[in-house]
Amino acid sequence: MNLDALVAAHSAKWSRLDELSRRRRLSGDEADELLDLYQQVSTHLSLIRTGEADPSLIRHLSTILSRARVTLAGQNTSTWADIGAFFLLTFPAALYRLRRWWLWTLAVNVVVAILVAWWTIEHPALYTSQMTREEIEAYVGTNFENYYREFPHHEFATMVWVNNAWVAAQCIVFGVLGLPVLWVLFQNIVNVGIIGALMASHDRASLFFGMILPHGLLELTAVFVAGGAGLWLFWSWIEPGPRPRAVAFAEAGRTVVGIALGLAAVLLVSGLIEGFVTPSALPTWARIAIGVLAEAAFFAYVFVVGRRAYLSGVTGDISRAAVGDSAPVVG
Repeated sequence: MNLDALVAAHSAKWSRLDELSRRRRLSGDEADELLDLYQQVSTHLSLIRTGEADPSLIRHLSTILSRARVTLAGQNTSTWADIGAFFLLTFPAALYRLRRWWLWTLAVNVVVAILVAWWTIEHPALYTSQMTREEIEAYVGTNFENYYREFPHHEFATMVWVNNAWVAAQCIVFGVLGLPVLWVLFQNIVNVGIIGALMASHDRASLFFGMILPHGLLELTAVFVAGGAGLWLFWSWIEPGPRPRAVAFAEAGRTVVGIALGLAAVLLVSGLIEGFVTPSALPTWARIAIGVLAEAAFFAYVFVVGRRAYLSGVTGDISRAAVGDSAPVVG
């Protein structure tokens, strides 16, 4: 094979393939041309490799073919439009789709928190056996409130965001096994109930709710959403329905990963409220009002934006085209 003759005969095709593979949009004719050139240049590269190998030419053609292969396969790039579609369609639709799971999780946890607080008030030995009288007085007197004010606002907001995102991530990851999700939720809500009971027992209930409600409404709701999503993920492989177990679990897994990403943004909002609003000098009613508005905005997001997206056919999973085809299963 005469390498110089091959280069002279086909260099124009190589250049044309390189040009087409660099374009972001192709017409139908250009796409057909790209595919045809890709096949031809692949043959040229094979001939060069079996003949008088030229490393620089092989590297050049391999690069062109790699770029053309990506163009043929299609590129999924993150754009502002993709981000907007996620927060306006995918994420709220997933929240609405799983609403029964996380609303029940929320309701059960609220009941558990009330029962734990009542039990703790009736049995103060639960905390007196763990803390001295001086430690209790210090906690209800200054330490509880100072917790929200001892760090700079931006550092505290970042700290609580990371911590809450970690709790939410645990709820979702442990969904593979199921029971650990219940344990994470139980530990979280028991702590809230015991602290509330401790503060209420020492006539500090107003301070407790004044410091907890501004950020806690949205923060705990996000954790309950994560818990409900984790339990739904567990149930997807326990009761897959007519689908193969692996398919059902994969579909649920993709959905809860999207929920986890969206909850990171929700928890960022609650973290900013906890870092800047909760410890602020605003009147208690104003701080609580901000928390209530944030919670109301979240529910409106789910039941207005999410419901509209869900009814339009968005499920929270990736698009069917992105999932690809699967072989039929014999029943």
